[in-house]
Amino acid sequence: MQTPELRFSDTNSADDSPGRTWGLEGGLFWVVAGGAFLSVATLLTGYSALKWSMSASLFLGAAPIGLALGYVFGFRHGKPPGYDIDLLDYWLCGAAIAPPEHRATKTLIHTLVENSYVAN
Repeated sequence: MQTPELRFSDTNSADDSPGRTWGLEGGLFWVVAGGAFLSVATLLTGYSALKWSMSASLFLGAAPIGLALGYVFGFRHGKPPGYDIDLLDYWLCGAAIAPPEHRATKTLIHTLVENSYVAN
């Protein structure tokens, strides 16, 4: 009795994907959905409860969805994991792993402390 040969096939069983919703990677859809919800809530609060004009309510209501879309498409979508946190760390503290000639000499924290915007 002969045993059948073991067949090898290429599979992507180890490639886990966080998925996509409407073209947005992972859970970024929920950031946009939350921004849209806050925009509608701000619009309704401004127009109905506070009796502001429709244009003022629309202007203020556009801020949450604008910030959410700016964050998603500027700092997360299509970027490597941790890009937004690394960029914030770079802005605040400067380059952590770089040759001395490429390290920032003045970081945002140093500037804020020198200008006494942050208490010592």
